[in-house]
Amino acid sequence: MWTTATRITGPRTWRYTAGAATAGLALAAGVVTAAGPWDSTGQRTAERDRAVAQERTGGADHGQGTAPGTAAGPPRPAPSAGSVLAALDGNTPADRTATPLTDVLGPLLEDPALGDRRAASVVDLATGKRLHGTGAGAALTPASTTKIATAVAALTALGPDHRLTTRTALDPDTGELVLVGGGDPTLTARADAAGSASLRTLAADTAKALEKRHLHEVTLSYDTTLYTGSGTHPIGPNDNLAQVTALMADEARADASTSGPAPRESDPAAAAAATFADLLEDHGITASPPGPSKATGRTATLARVTSPPLSSLVERMLTESDNDLAEALARHTAVASGEKADFEGGAAAITARLKQLGLSVEGASFHDGSGLDRADRLTAGLLTDLLATAADPGRPALRSVLTGLPVAHFTGTLSGRYTDGAAGLVRAKTGTLTGVNTLAGTVATADGRVLGFAFLTAGATDARAAQEALDRTASALADCGCR
Repeated sequence: MWTTATRITGPRTWRYTAGAATAGLALAAGVVTAAGPWDSTGQRTAERDRAVAQERTGGADHGQGTAPGTAAGPPRPAPSAGSVLAALDGNTPADRTATPLTDVLGPLLEDPALGDRRAASVVDLATGKRLHGTGAGAALTPASTTKIATAVAALTALGPDHRLTTRTALDPDTGELVLVGGGDPTLTARADAAGSASLRTLAADTAKALEKRHLHEVTLSYDTTLYTGSGTHPIGPNDNLAQVTALMADEARADASTSGPAPRESDPAAAAAATFADLLEDHGITASPPGPSKATGRTATLARVTSPPLSSLVERMLTESDNDLAEALARHTAVASGEKADFEGGAAAITARLKQLGLSVEGASFHDGSGLDRADRLTAGLLTDLLATAADPGRPALRSVLTGLPVAHFTGTLSGRYTDGAAGLVRAKTGTLTGVNTLAGTVATADGRVLGFAFLTAGATDARAAQEALDRTASALADCGCR
């Protein structure tokens, strides 16, 4: 069984065939495929610039044309990026000098901008070997890097193909129509569902089913009993998160936003049910003002809509740092694990699922699924163990944990960062609370390896300076032919 403690020793010959599924090949290819947009010459800008710096040439550039004032001639050699698979066996190319990783990271991690507490861990994702650790076992506040643990736990509990279902059910005796929440915060009432489950579709299908029964008036209610306990996060009401409930539409946003902080409906379930009543009215069905209820065994399902698969939800959660989705996945993990579907049950279920994977959770303490709670604790070592587990070729169900990580300078919470280096080469989950700045993810290095890293810091007084210091540290890994 492949674990994060596994080390591969002795001579190794890498063989790549059409069916190759080694960790290095699969992961490196995946990182390059998603590393960033292609430029007009067919090479990613970041790779091309690196090749120029290394004075490597090869191939031909047929898209640059002839410079003004020069004679026409055959295409000049185009710079070629070094093979991403060049050094998956851990050897450094002959034209680069290996540098001890501690020598590279040490000064960067001592940057005062990072505050007075910091921890770091770096692993080779092809072998699981720990390459560097600075306080890797110290438990610090992880902020939103907690979502990596939530993602791994949810995928382990439910599988990547699991979908969240919102449905309507009719009591034939009373004529009560129940809108049953399935814990899908991505359920949308917008005209363009953009791949999410559509409340409009659910209303249209429900209306058709009612018409077949010659029903044009119903008593409408809504069921949120999938979840238990308080829906108020321990930090209290906050624009970063709606009330956690099994029924909401568009994450209960009271504006047109689709991500980030926003004003929220005070009662997300009631607001979603009221919108559903209006949508039924558009289809000729008159509904009473909705109130809370529960679908009983007497009810029959009329219609249903389902979310994208869990793998897609995990990617969205990580790329956009979606707190509503993170708390929903924590509760679904609790339901699948036989725990109460509340904050405490979600935390217990996440911990249990990580233990199930053979990961050490010593020092870890979960209080939510999003990382908004400052009482959460994780270690840098556990974060890199989670990344290495997701990279394990024997665990393909966890791959969306890696593919969902924001791409430096291109996507999600990293889209505005890495303007000066490592764009497209770093993929990482960010974490920011007052005085807390964290970063955990993967990086494609100059010598062709793919590393997993985690940096946790606390005590910073300037969030932007701390983020820039973390970005410089991750960029150094990309430039490093380290050992």
